[in-house]
Amino acid sequence: MNIYLAGPDVFLPDALAVGQRKQDICRRYGLTGLYPLDNTVDLAARDSSLQIFKGNQAMMDAADAIIANLTPFRGSSADPGTVYELGYLAGRGKLCLAYCNDPTPYAERVAGLTAVTRSPDNRLVDADGLTVEDFGLPDNLMMIHALDLHGRPLVMPRKKPEDVWHDLAAFEECVRLAAGKPG
Repeated sequence: MNIYLAGPDVFLPDALAVGQRKQDICRRYGLTGLYPLDNTVDLAARDSSLQIFKGNQAMMDAADAIIANLTPFRGSSADPGTVYELGYLAGRGKLCLAYCNDPTPYAERVAGLTAVTRSPDNRLVDADGLTVEDFGLPDNLMMIHALDLHGRPLVMPRKKPEDVWHDLAAFEECVRLAAGKPG
């Protein structure tokens, strides 16, 4: 089974090493991890961003499943590129798995970044007066329920790891689920 390994891990300073660790975990379970940085792209080319998009899309098309890292990235929520990739594969009926190394509910994360109050009609609102999702979910309901309906529920640790970007325990649990191995 080919698994597309989505996530903001590609932006880490040691992105290639993290990708290799993830691919090694996949191999231990008899799966093949497709890591976006394995694509060959001429970063000096004028169309390098389009090359990256097309290369990743080809990998997603070749995948049987996705494991998406939905750990909050540069804000209170998951990386938007990763969310797109999750939706792309869910829309094609492929097996969807994901993990998040921050078990804090989404509304609490938003409150950690901006003022959040209760409106007169009892909605949570941010500093701009915009509603903050308050369903007790770890992220936007569209991602969480895409996983519920197209694969497996979001995998999260009970406690936030010290290093959310390098702790791969939740990732390995997703691999185990994809491989159908008992826990």
